[in-house]
Amino acid sequence: MSFHWKVLLWMLLGAAVGLFMQWRLDAPAWTGATFASADGGVQVASVAGGSPAAKAKLAGGDVFREVILDRGPDEEVVGLGSVADLEAVLQRSSNGEVLWFVRVGDPPLGAPAGSPQAKPRAVALGMDPSSSRARWIYPFTFVADIFLALLKMLIVPLVLSSIVTGVAGVGTMKDLRRLGGKTFLYYMSTSLLAIVVGQTLVNVIRPGEGASLGLSALQDAGKGTDDSFVEVLKRMVPPNIFESLQDNGAMLSIIFFALLLGFFITQAEEPHSSRIRGVFESFFEVMMKMAEGVLKLLPYGVFALIVKVTASTGFAPFKALLLYMITVATALILHACVTLPLVLKFVGRLSPLRWAKAMSPALMTAFSTSSSSMTLPVTLKTVEQRGRVSNKVTSFTLPLGATINMDGTALYECIGVIFLAQYYATVGGDPLTFSQQAFIVILALLASVGAAGIPSAGLVMMLTILSALKLPVEGAALLLAVDRPLDMMRTVVNVWSDSCGAAVIARSEGEEGPLEPVLAT
Repeated sequence: MSFHWKVLLWMLLGAAVGLFMQWRLDAPAWTGATFASADGGVQVASVAGGSPAAKAKLAGGDVFREVILDRGPDEEVVGLGSVADLEAVLQRSSNGEVLWFVRVGDPPLGAPAGSPQAKPRAVALGMDPSSSRARWIYPFTFVADIFLALLKMLIVPLVLSSIVTGVAGVGTMKDLRRLGGKTFLYYMSTSLLAIVVGQTLVNVIRPGEGASLGLSALQDAGKGTDDSFVEVLKRMVPPNIFESLQDNGAMLSIIFFALLLGFFITQAEEPHSSRIRGVFESFFEVMMKMAEGVLKLLPYGVFALIVKVTASTGFAPFKALLLYMITVATALILHACVTLPLVLKFVGRLSPLRWAKAMSPALMTAFSTSSSSMTLPVTLKTVEQRGRVSNKVTSFTLPLGATINMDGTALYECIGVIFLAQYYATVGGDPLTFSQQAFIVILALLASVGAAGIPSAGLVMMLTILSALKLPVEGAALLLAVDRPLDMMRTVVNVWSDSCGAAVIARSEGEEGPLEPVLAT
């Protein structure tokens, strides 16, 4: 059985098991707080440690005058005259939904953000740990947590080794420095364009707002950095790289160090340059094997996670994930069918339609394998024979592109992270600021350089960005439930961009071979 079909089968099995638990095992929505009637509303009597109420910073003695049940676009405001009013709301609520508690004396909703207590307390309803369903879910939660830990274990060594190897490999071809500069500029530019397309679309559609994903609410330490963009750039330089290597949240420093190390490896004299490059190449190959080994556990990790989520919230998360899928797919189509064809036409002076027709074998292979690396032999043959680009250009640009040019992956990472950030803002976190979104753009661009050309490798890079923003990585694993079709699409975009890059670079080198140039009349 194909690996991806195996993942799908285990995902469906996980959904079935989770829905069975939800049907047979009782687990009412739980705030983790006890309440008592008070003048003007309902008063908090006690709060259990680690509960949804504690994460929302509800405290004993707080008095609330109303509660708002948030169901995405639909909101229901209920006045709290007694505890019975709140209990009635909880009986109609489910795990994963959000209740907004408005305190007595708070300004009305929509008050200016700077006003005192302008934001109600958001409580993402959870599951009572003593309920029968919670006890049955615990083993699946344990397995899902172990799988997430294995993924997080890969982040630092894989990113460090892949970026150092990729950058050092560019600089070794001293006779192709001019060609290398053009190629690197093209790849960084198109990746940045892809990220901007994805960032724009996810902010317009906002698929994460009001989503019911059933993920844990943010802890105090689980909020994105509030640093300005300038401060983010300052933190990019690590004062102690060994301390940074111990922290998944210091990914920008690690990426910056890896870029510098890769570049200066090319500047060192022989035999030192080739020796240290060989060490990192060997380390990268070992890490790739380890990543492939961990990803073989993907069906079982997805199974455990889907059981946990569906047993808690039912099908609600999949409705939000459908809108997320539509957002990613639309952005990929826009980049592939608008952005890159414009680059081909106006920079490469080629017909986008004729080039796409010529590249069809490579694009179909990319769609079926979900791997830029596995598609590389077909891409080389297609660009040379059907696109009539010289071997001098293809032998340099296409292998490099399969390593560092990941337009579709960069776009996907940006949308995925902002989608999850929008969700966490719904359950009590802070919305992403402009500087934080700029930070995501930079990280997505740099992380795409280190994305391995294997199926689902973009997941590890997304974990990198979430860790740097200090957001929970659990959400990225949930996105695996719908990753297969998106992985196929973004691989096509990656390979399409590589082939367009080979054509554009060939035209810039004066080659007349790539099809027939579109000459001005």
